Amino acid sequence: MADNELIKTDFSSELSQRYLAYALSTITSRSLPDVRDGLKPVHRRLLFAMRQLKLDPGLAFKKSARVVGDVMGKFHPHGDAAIYDAMVRLAQEFAMRYRLVDGQGNFGNIDGDNAAAMRYTEARLTYVAQLLLDGIDEDAVDFRQTYDGEGEEPVILPAAFPNLLANGAQGIAVGMATSIPPHNVLELIDASLHLIKFPNATHAKMLDFIKGPDFPTGGVLIDAPDQLAEAYATGRGSFRLRAAWEVETERGGGWKIVVTAIPYQVQKARLIEKMAELMQAKKLPFIADILDESAEDIRLVIEPKSRRIDPGMVMENLFRLTDLEYRVSLNLNVLDANGTPGVLSIRDALLAWIDHQLVVLRRRTHHRLGKIAARLEVLGGYLIVFLNLDEVIAIIREEDHPKDKLMVRFSLTENQANAILDMRLRSLRKLEEMELRREQESLSEEQAKLSAMMESEDQQRTMIASNIKAMKAEFAKTEQRLTRIEPLPELDSDPADLLVEKEPITVVCSQNGWIRSMKGRLDETADIRFKEGDGPQFLLHADSTDRLIIGLENGRFFTLAADRLPGGRGFGEPLALMLDMPADQPIVAIMVAKSGPVLLASSSGHGFVTDMMQLVAQTKTGRQVMSVMDKARMVAATPLDGDMVALVGSNRKMLIIRGDEIPVMAKGRGVILQRHKDAWLADATSFVSEDGLSWTQSGGRTRTEKDIMPWMGKRGGAGKMVPVGFPKPPRFT
Repeated sequence: MADNELIKTDFSSELSQRYLAYALSTITSRSLPDVRDGLKPVHRRLLFAMRQLKLDPGLAFKKSARVVGDVMGKFHPHGDAAIYDAMVRLAQEFAMRYRLVDGQGNFGNIDGDNAAAMRYTEARLTYVAQLLLDGIDEDAVDFRQTYDGEGEEPVILPAAFPNLLANGAQGIAVGMATSIPPHNVLELIDASLHLIKFPNATHAKMLDFIKGPDFPTGGVLIDAPDQLAEAYATGRGSFRLRAAWEVETERGGGWKIVVTAIPYQVQKARLIEKMAELMQAKKLPFIADILDESAEDIRLVIEPKSRRIDPGMVMENLFRLTDLEYRVSLNLNVLDANGTPGVLSIRDALLAWIDHQLVVLRRRTHHRLGKIAARLEVLGGYLIVFLNLDEVIAIIREEDHPKDKLMVRFSLTENQANAILDMRLRSLRKLEEMELRREQESLSEEQAKLSAMMESEDQQRTMIASNIKAMKAEFAKTEQRLTRIEPLPELDSDPADLLVEKEPITVVCSQNGWIRSMKGRLDETADIRFKEGDGPQFLLHADSTDRLIIGLENGRFFTLAADRLPGGRGFGEPLALMLDMPADQPIVAIMVAKSGPVLLASSSGHGFVTDMMQLVAQTKTGRQVMSVMDKARMVAATPLDGDMVALVGSNRKMLIIRGDEIPVMAKGRGVILQRHKDAWLADATSFVSEDGLSWTQSGGRTRTEKDIMPWMGKRGGAGKMVPVGFPKPPRFT
């Protein structure tokens, strides 16, 4: 094919292929760590280059620029800034639970200040990094050519340290990401020892050893055990991490709050700046001042305006409004031994590390057996020399080709002959012969033990367990858990009450979704004005400290604080501007958030019961609770106030069922409540059987039906026609 020949191809296909190649390169060669050593390529290359520079623990430091230059020139064809940034993070005590680089100089601080330039700082490896590299010269792992083909680099490190879970990892690739918090190595070791003995241990068993993440900056985890168990079993979840704090009392009964640890990856300077902004905005009315008295340890002093305030309530408000409480995500998305990305449970991640240790042990043992065999071969030749010393010397002195003669005369191998010819004269002592025989016996014994171990997986697992126990003994001398695990504190009142004065209000929402709050308790007869073409739809009584739950036809629920509602002087504001909710989705219900059963029903006739607090959304984007299929829509979201549930379809057939027939679910589609043919569910409500079923007739009059037996049935029935005078279209309110 000529160089200037054009090849016609489909642009979309070509673009897809090239983007896929780029995406795979990003995933496998940049962003996701390997489950075996927990490292990305840049970190692996950094440690290997530092080992080549003989930057072992206890030896002299070398300039960081020297390390970065070697990594960039030999292994990692990227910019020096990216390499140095990766190296800096490996040396930061507040970023790494177990540092891999021992830094000397300014490597940044928890305030968010950058490290000094690489020409000023120096570095060497740590003990943990040495564990990761241990055995790399003993054929423990595969090597591949470097990017320029002039050298070799390890594909993976031997990793005698469970680095993936101990130090964690973060990364964003194309179409996927990873987020793994750090853990305590002693807990990981105990879990690993159990898995070595019982590989089929359950996910729940892991929680007996691994109590939760352990961050280098300390803090307090407040998640419930069942949430922790689910996150570790699925490899996905999040953890609520709070700052650690204490109360210091002063003379005269005064007190102040001292924050002694802040959440992981939160910059202290930015945290204080945010708190100062909130004070200026008068959102922290009970705080007089915030002082940063930190030196090597964190010490943030919070002074209250009044000693009569409960310190716990003050901190709860700070947790809500600032990064003193931070949610750390878990997405255990890693590359497996075949380079395939996937999300693993914490048990499977440890099993993968153990399997890697088995592979490394076998390879190192095979390498050692080869060395022993070669040495025994040489020793055999040496011993022949001592048995036939005079003849060997004569052959060496008289023959033109002594190697060939020695090989023929004594049946030697070429290696043995070369070793004999390379012997020093001073080695030909009687004492040396005794030492050779002792060495031969020792090596033969070691060879037998290693050969037996290679044939028994049980012995291999025992050897790995022994190595891990030795590592545990080293860490147990100084290691302790930094992050406390405590239950969520129970408060007598809502912390939001500190910031908002509690007063009665009436929430008014129009048909077009304009919402406002009016002071006092108003009823439907009050003179409430709306925009032209708009009218009333929802009117409910609440307090200014309440939270409102708004449910849409698509089954999504949103939460809004009542104190954020606009006042009643105008027409209010559209809910679609206050929350990230679609403007074209009609509002089905507005309720005051409080614990209790709620009935959800869709036009397809499906429904279920859930607790109202399950509807509370933590973000402006809302929470999907009810799944609506095809063209169905949610038609009812109403508190379950009675023992009976009434359902009515668009075909004007009504069915009454017992409330306990409806299952309780957290979310989903639910079960069939009422079946319809060429119709759909129009409305649902609950009532007390003794009080009867009530509905609003045309003209605003209320009718109550005491005799409900004609419409009683089992869940999933079709029902019977509604009484005469039932509203059109069929609705209970």
